[in-house]
Amino acid sequence: MNWLYAVGIILFLLGLMVSIALHELGHLVPAKLFGVKVTQYMVGFGGTAWSRRKGETEYGIKWIPFGGYIRMIGMLPPRPGDDPTKVRSTATGPFQGLIESARDAAQEEVRPGDEERVFYRKKWWQKVIIMSGGPAMNFVLAFVFFSILLVGIGLPTWAPIVSPDTNTCVIPISEQRAQCTPADKPTPAAQAGMKPGDEIVAFDGKKITSWDDATKLIRSHGPGPAKVSIVRDGKPMTLDVTLIAQDRPNLDDPTKIDKNVGFLGVLPTEVMEKQSIGQVVGYMGDLSVRVASSLLNLPNKMVGVWHAAFSGEERDPEGPVGVVGAGRMGGEILASDLSTEKKIAIFVNLLAGFNLAIGMFNLLPLLPLDGGHIAGGLWEGIKRAYARIMRRPEPAYVDIAKVLPVTYAVAIVMIIMAGLLVYADLVNPLTLTN
Repeated sequence: MNWLYAVGIILFLLGLMVSIALHELGHLVPAKLFGVKVTQYMVGFGGTAWSRRKGETEYGIKWIPFGGYIRMIGMLPPRPGDDPTKVRSTATGPFQGLIESARDAAQEEVRPGDEERVFYRKKWWQKVIIMSGGPAMNFVLAFVFFSILLVGIGLPTWAPIVSPDTNTCVIPISEQRAQCTPADKPTPAAQAGMKPGDEIVAFDGKKITSWDDATKLIRSHGPGPAKVSIVRDGKPMTLDVTLIAQDRPNLDDPTKIDKNVGFLGVLPTEVMEKQSIGQVVGYMGDLSVRVASSLLNLPNKMVGVWHAAFSGEERDPEGPVGVVGAGRMGGEILASDLSTEKKIAIFVNLLAGFNLAIGMFNLLPLLPLDGGHIAGGLWEGIKRAYARIMRRPEPAYVDIAKVLPVTYAVAIVMIIMAGLLVYADLVNPLTLTN
């Protein structure tokens, strides 16, 4: 294994651990602010690798870096009618027994003097803020990473700068070759003396700010003489060129051919173009729509992952990727032949996208996800507002214990999905090339 590949995996896992730690911090801070007793703050699952107690909270790191949690006392209310200081000893029915066992475990954490520090007793809006803090932190991290990418590094774009890969001869589109032959005629650009690094700033007096501008103006001009304004080594100059007519791929649909369009014979140069903070918001908005669409189609996407894992079908580049697959991508990025700037850009983009996806996934209104608790808090707020308007007695706390069987079912499905993703990421991973 290339040592850079291993370093890339390690760096991604470190970035993931930091993201998880900050996600849980997003829950921890408002929980403590609103007086909820938090007994544990853990990054990871499984056995404890390191921990230290500070006050009433144990802070630690576990061996499996695929998640984290904070333990707040009193997540479930006692059974209606029961003394909250006593544990109910009997229950009937398998589901009822499951629910009551969970209630008992929740109540056993409550010590004398903690009755007002339990989660379920907090105001509905405090519950919503506490449970929203984790996903909100992921969105903040995504925004920070995307800002580093777009504002600090930039997005790859084609600039109207003559590329060193530009051919100096005219090769008809019908001929599948990239090398010139002695029989080929020189391009109009070569005849005019254009060189790699020349920046095209105007064409026939019309200003050019992008490669799209240059392409459209050149093609629409057709064959004939024109003036091209360039900047070479910081010095502006104007060149006289005589365009020729060529068949070229359509700009909107490359499978179609535009006949006899104007042809200069230059290729653009890829550059990193820095964006504004406003464009970061737009970029995240567009990506959020795509992630939301993928989440809505997650069952179908997982069917595709199944076929990719067990039938060898090609992985969907818009489909879900697990931690193992993302880690492998991190390794592939660092081990690639890309420039250092592009490696950093793609790596930052990977971490940003992962945080955005984690944040949105956690907002799904399903327990045990944060979104399920948020939905419970909002429902409690609606019930209390209705009772206040109708002048009815204040309703009881929303009892999420009643949906614990569904919660466990969702958790089992999530574990199966995670296992399938791990297997697919090992046997048929997504890579930078696909």
